[in-house]
Amino acid sequence: MERQKRKSAVKVVEKTVAAPDIGKLPPQARELEEAVLGALMLEKDAYSVVSEILKPESFYDPSHQLIYDSIQGLAMQQKPVDVLTVVEELKRRGELETAGGAVYIAELSEKVASAAHIEYHARIIAQKSMARELIAFSSDVSQQAFDETVDVDDLMQETEGRLFEISQRNVKKDVIQINPVIREAMNNIQLAANRKDGMSGLPTGFKELDKLTSGWQRSDLVIIAARPAMGKTAFVLSMAKNMALDFEQPVGVFSLEMSNVQLVNRLIVNVCQIKGESIKSGRLSEDEWERLDKNHKFLYNAPIYIDDTPSLSVFELRTKARRLVREHGVQILIIDYLQLMNASGMSFGSREQEVSMISRSLKGLAKELNIPIIALSQLNRGVESRQGHEGKRPQLADLRESGAIEQDADIVCFIHRPEYYRITEDERGNSLVGIAEIIVAKHRNGPTGIASMRFDNEYARFQNLDDYAVGRNYVERPSRMNAQSKPADSSTDSSFSSSGLVPQGNDPLPF
Repeated sequence: MERQKRKSAVKVVEKTVAAPDIGKLPPQARELEEAVLGALMLEKDAYSVVSEILKPESFYDPSHQLIYDSIQGLAMQQKPVDVLTVVEELKRRGELETAGGAVYIAELSEKVASAAHIEYHARIIAQKSMARELIAFSSDVSQQAFDETVDVDDLMQETEGRLFEISQRNVKKDVIQINPVIREAMNNIQLAANRKDGMSGLPTGFKELDKLTSGWQRSDLVIIAARPAMGKTAFVLSMAKNMALDFEQPVGVFSLEMSNVQLVNRLIVNVCQIKGESIKSGRLSEDEWERLDKNHKFLYNAPIYIDDTPSLSVFELRTKARRLVREHGVQILIIDYLQLMNASGMSFGSREQEVSMISRSLKGLAKELNIPIIALSQLNRGVESRQGHEGKRPQLADLRESGAIEQDADIVCFIHRPEYYRITEDERGNSLVGIAEIIVAKHRNGPTGIASMRFDNEYARFQNLDDYAVGRNYVERPSRMNAQSKPADSSTDSSFSSSGLVPQGNDPLPF
């Protein structure tokens, strides 16, 4: 008897878990739907108020969906919207009786006196529609979670993608009158004028590049592209080091290609001037050990935050990026590299369409967080087939997998090292050994051009031409957070806090 009771209890629990919402009505507002439809047929300008808020599927009642769809069709054809035209349109579509008939449509217009509150009512309808969509989505996910034949990792990826789609469809930003925007623009101009270096954005520490861009601008998507072995990762790490240490700007790095330890090893090679092979093997000379002991401490407490999640999805990136900005005040994000990202849970006809969606999402994220986002990208093999110094320079057409990358980016830069192609002199006979060109091929809000700098292959770092092999003086200073705090163990914490360095005099830091 006791055993039978336990079985019965189990069945009740299973039924409760599987179908918790039986007997509940979906969120709806039928009276408001009727009021909105009636108002749309009363006033000619009413549709323009709700056109960006409502879609036919926003309505719960199927007949209301048909009526609104016909109103939408009339408005798109720039025809008048009233009871008679809506009835005629539904007749033409063969949907009049399904929509409730001419009498019901006439009654809708009699239920409201004006369209005074139509926007408020429309927003309530849209909220109810979103709630229904989330209920259907969560119900589908819970049913698949109970299905033991469904792979949980695949379900997680699909769930992320679908939830991201829902959030993207419902992200709307209201228009704003120009006055506060003018004040913000004037304030930015004044801030730039007060700076001795003339920077309006975040400085990279590379003088010629900063002259072209005035620093990386907020809300910009910057694509840095190159063929393999050109030094994409070395360039952004050199830049991240400059920004975090010299200018105390917190930097977020998403490394889809390297682990966090590999990335930090590259930073140690850069800062301590030790060969990468020596770091990997651990066979350092006495001089190298001395440089390592002396210089590696300058990376402690640096405001660099590293995430090495492989095959990162757009949805995961948004979540992590928001947290970095909110909790650590990150001012710039670096993604290494774009083609390794995915838009999990979404279906695309081709990889090109997926990359297009990723680039659009990155641009949207830069605007939302109001920070620059730097995304590395691969180039196709077109560069290899061309001859000569000019021929080997990358072009916008060489961007791999999607023309949308070029379209969405505010700035497109290429890294070109002539020495890699055994071009050691330019047309004037100047040496190109150790020279790297950062080619600004697209600049939405400024000039294009070429910024030359020095590439030190041995230590995988980029430097200003006039900084190369120049000694620097520096002193330690209290950290903004806690200068006395003990350095964290990098094996357990791959992120760093704020810088503990300050240049002596007007010299930058000794890197």
